Amino acid sequence: MRRRRRTVRLRTMLILLALVPTMAMGTQVAVTAERLLAQSEHLRADVAAGERVGLPLHTLMVEMQAERTTTAARWAGTRVPEDTVRTRRAATDAAADAFRRSSAAAGSGTEETDRRLLEIMKGLDDLDAHRERADARIGSVDSLVVFYSDLIGQMIRYFEDGFSHTDDAGLTQESRVVVTMFSAAEMAALEDTILALAGPSRELTTRRFADFVNAVGAHRHLYDRWIVPFLPPEEGGRFTTLSGSDAWQTKTRVENAVLSDHNDGDAGVKLPRAIDGWAAAHKVWSVRLDALNTDRVRALHAHGNAKASELEAQVTWLIAISGGALLVVTLVVVFATRSVLRRLRVLHGRTVAVAEETLPGVLARLQQGRPVDDEALPAVVGESDEVGRVGDAFARVVAVSVDGHRQLAAERQGFGMFAAGIASRTGNLVSRQLALTEELQDTFGGDEALLAQLMRSDQLTVGMRRQIENLLILAGGEIPDPHTEPMRVADLLREAAAEVEDFRRIDRQALDEVSVEPRVISQISHLLAELLDNATRFSPPRSKVVIRAELVADGLSVEIEDRGPRVTAATYAEMNGRLHSAPPYSVLAENAHRLGLFVVGHLADQLGATVTLRRSVYGGTSAVVIVPRDLLVPTEREPEPESAPEPQSAPEREREPAAAPVAAVPPAPRRSGEDRPAPVLRMADPLPVRRTPAPRTPAGRAPQPLTAGRPALDRPGTGAARPALPERVPQTHMAEQLREPRATDTAVTPDEATPQEVADAWDDYEQGTRTVENELRQDQP
Repeated sequence: MRRRRRTVRLRTMLILLALVPTMAMGTQVAVTAERLLAQSEHLRADVAAGERVGLPLHTLMVEMQAERTTTAARWAGTRVPEDTVRTRRAATDAAADAFRRSSAAAGSGTEETDRRLLEIMKGLDDLDAHRERADARIGSVDSLVVFYSDLIGQMIRYFEDGFSHTDDAGLTQESRVVVTMFSAAEMAALEDTILALAGPSRELTTRRFADFVNAVGAHRHLYDRWIVPFLPPEEGGRFTTLSGSDAWQTKTRVENAVLSDHNDGDAGVKLPRAIDGWAAAHKVWSVRLDALNTDRVRALHAHGNAKASELEAQVTWLIAISGGALLVVTLVVVFATRSVLRRLRVLHGRTVAVAEETLPGVLARLQQGRPVDDEALPAVVGESDEVGRVGDAFARVVAVSVDGHRQLAAERQGFGMFAAGIASRTGNLVSRQLALTEELQDTFGGDEALLAQLMRSDQLTVGMRRQIENLLILAGGEIPDPHTEPMRVADLLREAAAEVEDFRRIDRQALDEVSVEPRVISQISHLLAELLDNATRFSPPRSKVVIRAELVADGLSVEIEDRGPRVTAATYAEMNGRLHSAPPYSVLAENAHRLGLFVVGHLADQLGATVTLRRSVYGGTSAVVIVPRDLLVPTEREPEPESAPEPQSAPEREREPAAAPVAAVPPAPRRSGEDRPAPVLRMADPLPVRRTPAPRTPAGRAPQPLTAGRPALDRPGTGAARPALPERVPQTHMAEQLREPRATDTAVTPDEATPQEVADAWDDYEQGTRTVENELRQDQP
């Protein structure tokens, strides 16, 4: 007796795997420690860059603001001593040199800060050129002020980028307050520059006055909404003291006076005399405001250093506490993990092999009706551990699934045989009904009204026969073909059109002379009949459906075009999908009212043909059928008629402009049981042969049965044979409507026309078709 291999039970393995979260925690500790250290390193780098670059840059920004005001006052006509201008420019140059040295020593930072520093350096290089223009009064003062303002704006944006990448929310918020303070200070400095531009005349242009109003509103809003509420208590108290000082109050009074007491004139805006006190007050409050901003920057740097030290302390404690625990459980967890992963890997590989290789092959054999080797399926081993039990459970699932598919395949095959049997028996009844219809036509051929109803009944019975053949096709049977000779494409199109109830709306155009092999005539005719029936049913009642056939590179192209409603691209994709798939019976049941496309798809697969539905250029639907070239044969040329028919009228030529030549007497359509042997099916009884309505008799004769166009057959029980139809002589049997001009053209609907009128219309149609075919035959070499 074979001993079972002892394995670790899954329950024990689960207990061991409970330690896996510890390993995950260790990984998380390592990742967290690395992230905290990186954040601390970034913070220290930002603080170092701020201390080396930020403070010199702030000093340079203050000096640039002062130089901008001095240059504006000098340009506006205010008497500014030359020593004052040189002193101011020297202070700016000294701050610029200090900034260049500090930025070079700090090295490279982030991409944003390095790009911002390049912009500042470029502006400083252009500073001397703008000073020369200001001294020579070249250009405009506005462009000069814009240069200073843009350069100061680049400095403020450098501070904005400095702490923007930090992960600490508190430092991010604090850095935003610092940047906002710089922006508010710039607005106040811009007010000083604009008032300096007023000069001794105290006049501003309308645009400059608007800039002053915007600057006042902006810096007041920034201090009230985004700076004071977020300042620490100590610095908030300093700003409160500043805003309550005499200098700040004077600033506020001057701003209010300019906003309310100015005079608008044609040349600009006249400012009040109250602005004379602005310069003295600005010297006091601007210094205190710059000191507050500088202290805020230093406090931000100090907080950054403190936060970096705090992060480093957290990393130390995190590593110390978790390192010991992880070291103890590492070996145990590794052993448990490797054991579980190995066994699960084996089970996974076996399961995937069964799911992707074994089961699809088994199901394919069952669907084809072939036996299945049970040795190929996974077997139940009976292992006691949990992983083995899972494998055994999967083997049982596979066995149950295969048994279920065996039963479904057997039921499908049985249902197919049952459906084929029902179709065969029903077909026999239809065959008997067609025979009875012919007998009634022979007996009551003189009654035109009754004959019309019998013709209508015959057409409906033909449609019923086609539906029965559809059932046989979908059940897996085949339509046997009794033809022994090739059939011309023109005759094939005529035969397919005759299968459709509303055949009068179909225009046929056979553009090439070619024939179809006998063994596939019935299949192709049935396929085209289904498409024609679909086209006539889903298009306007009085519109035409055109079917044209011509040779192409891949074989014979048959296109059926209707004028039906517009169909969306998604609907076309769905319908084309039905043409290329074999759905189960459940899908057929859901689409029982529209099985035509499934039938067409089955026939196309049997023939090796392709069928594609697409939108027509006329807005309807165009069905294109490509019949393979190996199903086509050349058409044997028939002897020319002894006498050429008279030229036919233009309306008759327009009916079939390119119809293929036909014989004087067309081949007998597939009609009754005497024309074709009983179909040989793979199950049950045969279906009746296919019947198609024959052409109507010409005017002047009593309507004949629908077997016109072939010799009459003896019918059992009648005691006599039907006489053969008389031979036609060209142009002697034309209807009166073609010999003489019609007085009026009265449109008669098919339901209101008499049998004689129907026969006349059909005779006109057939005669025009034959005349065109004879003319084409004569034109051919």
